Amino acid sequence: GFDPPHQSDTRTIYIANRFPQHGHYVPQKFADNRIISSKYTVWNFVPKNLFEQFRRVANFYFLIIFLVQLMIDTPTSPITSGLPLFFVITVTAIKQGYEDWLRHKADNEVNGAPVYVVRSGGLVKTRSKNIRVGDIVRVAKDETFPVDLVLLSSDRIDGSCHVTTASLDGETNLKTHVAVPETAVLQSVANLDKLVAVIECQQPEADLYRFVGRITVSQQTEEIVRPLGPESLLLRGARLKNTKEIFGVAVYTGMETKMALNYKSKSQKRSAVEKSMNSFLIIYLIILLFEAILSTILKYAWQAEEKWDEPWYNEKTEHERNSSKILRFISDFLAFLVLYNFIIPISLYVTVEMQKFLGSFFIGWDLDLYHEETNQRAQVNTSDLNEELGQVEYVFTDKTGTLTENEMQFRECSINGIKYQEVNGKLTPEGFTEDSPDGNRHSLMKEEELFLKAVCLCHTVQINADQTDGADGPWHANGIASPLEYYASSPDEKALVEAASRVGVVFTGTSGDSMEVKSLGKSERYKLLHVLEFDPNRRRMSVIVESPSGEKLLFTKGAESSILPRSKSGEIDKTRIHVDEFALKGLRTLCVAYRRFTPEEYQEIGKRLHEARTALQQREERLADVFNFIERDLELLGATGVEDKLQEKVQETIEALRLAGIKVWVLTGDKHETAVSVSLSCGHFHRTMNILELVQHKSDSTCAEQLRQLAKRIKEDHVIQHGLVVDGTSLSLALREHEKLFMEVCKNCSAVLCCRMAPLQKAKVVRLLKTSPEKPITLAIGDGANDVSMIQEAHVGIGIMGKEGRQAVRNSDYAIARFKFLSKLLFVHGHLYYIRIATLVQYFFYKNVCFITPQFLYQFFCLFSQQTLYDSVYLTLYNICFTSLPVLIYSLFEQHVHPHVLQSKPVLYRDISKNAHLGFKPFLYWTILGFFHAFVFFYGSYLLMGEDTSLLGNGQMFGNWTFGTLVFTVMVITVTMKMALETHFWTWINHFVTWGSIVFYFIFSLFYGGIIWPFLHTQDMYFVFVQLLSSGSAWFAIILIVVACLFLDVVKKVLYRHLQPTSTEKAQLTEAGSGINCLDSMCCFSDGETACTSVRRMLERLMGRCSPTRVNR
Repeated sequence: GFDPPHQSDTRTIYIANRFPQHGHYVPQKFADNRIISSKYTVWNFVPKNLFEQFRRVANFYFLIIFLVQLMIDTPTSPITSGLPLFFVITVTAIKQGYEDWLRHKADNEVNGAPVYVVRSGGLVKTRSKNIRVGDIVRVAKDETFPVDLVLLSSDRIDGSCHVTTASLDGETNLKTHVAVPETAVLQSVANLDKLVAVIECQQPEADLYRFVGRITVSQQTEEIVRPLGPESLLLRGARLKNTKEIFGVAVYTGMETKMALNYKSKSQKRSAVEKSMNSFLIIYLIILLFEAILSTILKYAWQAEEKWDEPWYNEKTEHERNSSKILRFISDFLAFLVLYNFIIPISLYVTVEMQKFLGSFFIGWDLDLYHEETNQRAQVNTSDLNEELGQVEYVFTDKTGTLTENEMQFRECSINGIKYQEVNGKLTPEGFTEDSPDGNRHSLMKEEELFLKAVCLCHTVQINADQTDGADGPWHANGIASPLEYYASSPDEKALVEAASRVGVVFTGTSGDSMEVKSLGKSERYKLLHVLEFDPNRRRMSVIVESPSGEKLLFTKGAESSILPRSKSGEIDKTRIHVDEFALKGLRTLCVAYRRFTPEEYQEIGKRLHEARTALQQREERLADVFNFIERDLELLGATGVEDKLQEKVQETIEALRLAGIKVWVLTGDKHETAVSVSLSCGHFHRTMNILELVQHKSDSTCAEQLRQLAKRIKEDHVIQHGLVVDGTSLSLALREHEKLFMEVCKNCSAVLCCRMAPLQKAKVVRLLKTSPEKPITLAIGDGANDVSMIQEAHVGIGIMGKEGRQAVRNSDYAIARFKFLSKLLFVHGHLYYIRIATLVQYFFYKNVCFITPQFLYQFFCLFSQQTLYDSVYLTLYNICFTSLPVLIYSLFEQHVHPHVLQSKPVLYRDISKNAHLGFKPFLYWTILGFFHAFVFFYGSYLLMGEDTSLLGNGQMFGNWTFGTLVFTVMVITVTMKMALETHFWTWINHFVTWGSIVFYFIFSLFYGGIIWPFLHTQDMYFVFVQLLSSGSAWFAIILIVVACLFLDVVKKVLYRHLQPTSTEKAQLTEAGSGINCLDSMCCFSDGETACTSVRRMLERLMGRCSPTRVNR
């Protein structure tokens, strides 16, 4: 996040903006409540966008060339480079403007949401963006808080309210917040309007769980000061639950809210392909400068001879004779630069932009990425990163809601050493079948009932307030219960209480200090005496209750490691075995125990508890001692197993990612045991893995020592795979001093799990890997606002459209509905996009080398007089019209391997990892190929035509334009055919543009040269083309040269395929063998039929059946 500039360390807020009347009070300036995620405004769009575009090497270079053409007398007109440049800049600007407009739209939706504010004695409806610091805001049930509020009052007398922060930190449980007693009584607008109070608090900071402040309430003559902590702060983005309405005062607004401070600022993400492209451009710039300097030097070397310096047919003017040598040299150099400048392909950028923009629609259209239950399809927010999906090396995933459904379900339990499962709303012991003689038991046994009562009493579950208002609560006249709606701070507790109520022991709510339980229809009241709260060190919680018969009972539940050692009776060994079995199935386990107190014991406990709770010094330690004293000599009742349901196909997806050579890290806010058990059940950790732990370190030295030991262990037994578990505190220690060592350990582990992570810690881990020496490509995937900073930090951020709000989706690059869609997104879309764009980029450089090298060679035959070989219309249209469409269509539709094969063989993903297709070798191959073809064009034409110029039947002569046109014609045909050779997947569109481009070139040339156009001041090309084509030998030359160029290429392809096939090529062969129809996957329909059937039949008639050889060519 960013730190807003502030003058002082605290801010003073006058509630309802009642500033003191006396003295010179200068109000502090606060930000308004607008959230801004967009990059441009209407005013700065043009300058900012132009600045960003001219930061690209090619655009800036073309601008310079354009200016040079305007300033000096150059061989080609300024339009040749001005027009393409203008076209490129406009198209890109429109695309980026449109994407930003979508962001504006999303922002306006948030900023314009209606809210109610207390102003001048009444409720006023206004927009979210108009809330000011100090306003009193009313929020109703199930609404999200529009700003960070300090709670003043709620509809409850004690001023408490329940909040879920799912969209902030991913926790779906309910949190209780309370108001200070002085304001809690002000429950109406009229009363609040009379409130005179001042809040002093710290300036905004990103930590979600910290808030320090105090409120001073003026009543009659005295001023009452109360402390404010995180329990009275309601965060923007959280949701009000189980409470009719609350009033709160706005303390942090807009971009200063904790939610906004946890966002990283959006930096422009750039893909690896774009970086390779820039380095290739620089190489080509060097080639260009070399050619220009060489030509200039050769020109002067040539002109040193008298007869060439000033031949009789081209005498110099006075002005030319007297101009300075240096100026002439510079202007010659610039002229050559302009002549050769097309070796840098300007239209490359615009083709890439269009390819990315149009290509991104395929992701949204893909039916395999569509989720029917929620009616959500994949969504693309940034189309600049499509090909990065094919380069991922690390996946960082959130756990709750991303790998799991975030829904707890009761699965089985162990009572008194017997395992039970829930079958049709009955608890049935294992091995029991419905029809066994004992199967129709309706009553519960004593132990079972006691166990279920323990589950129903030992918890912090609340009941939805709307349901308990009736006279006899949720029971209708006929005695049938309407299902109660429970709210809990932990989803596990909720699942257990719900399960108990289905089986027959129903918790019907608390009133005052008693808890009500209905066991098999008869109601019982337990008086709640004490609650011993859960804490992470004890890892258990307890309640002490008085039963209807007057007995004092303690019920405890917690992790088995904290309950079993304290139990003295009950089926301890059997239960331990059962707990291990549950954990192996990936269930979250809890043990339940109880203890009866004699009256004397209870008095002693009450006294000790009271002393500890009111102690001023060392309160925590004293309480811990008393809790330990109370929770001992327990009688074990049993254990429960609750499942956080995994999303479907998570295991297969993680396995596929691993096969593809991608390392998966799970980063979660969950506690250690839960995280490990889910990791095991989703296949992230294997049973055979050696799991190393780096947890609960408080000091730097112990952490470093542990790291060294882990590194040593990994070196010693490098045969087996290792998994690493780290928690948040140890992680921050490890990152502070021992980054290198930590990275060393992580890289040698095949799976890493980080638990108890704060949102910004997740981003730190991603940045750590992203900036490590290998610079791997990272992908982060998550569903809550706690994942936003990680999603923005990674190269590719993916949001899951889950239950936790839309924060993650809004800030991601891609959004999908389920984790399992990740494999199709990477292995199919990512793979194809990468192949397409890699070929696109290199082909562009190749066709421009083919284009300009003959121009360079031609200078040797025209005394370096900067005479151009091609007409300037051809120069302008070569990249825009004649050769642009085939490669664009290729880069949209190419599927070198069938999508089903790509998805079923994740190993193929390794073939393209580490930017393999855009490395130096393939680049060198394409460049050399370009030079080779250019030499063949030029010297082939020269050998066949150059010496004997009388090639026409009537003895007419050839001119230089005819020669240039011949070279150009051969070039257009060869370059287009080369693209056709690269294409594996033919659709009718490919056929149309490939052959259409060649036909268009011929028709255009006939029209351009066959008519005298009034608006052209010179027409060198008049009738040239028609004449050329009327010569038989010209046709012979064209066919011969094209075949000569492509023949070697075909031979090379065939040999390589047979002698050294890559795994991708092998996959193409198997696919051809399995006879997948080569037109099936033309459209993104899962069945492959539907929309294309008619087109396909027609095409098959045209092409014959597609034989395997043809698919595979």
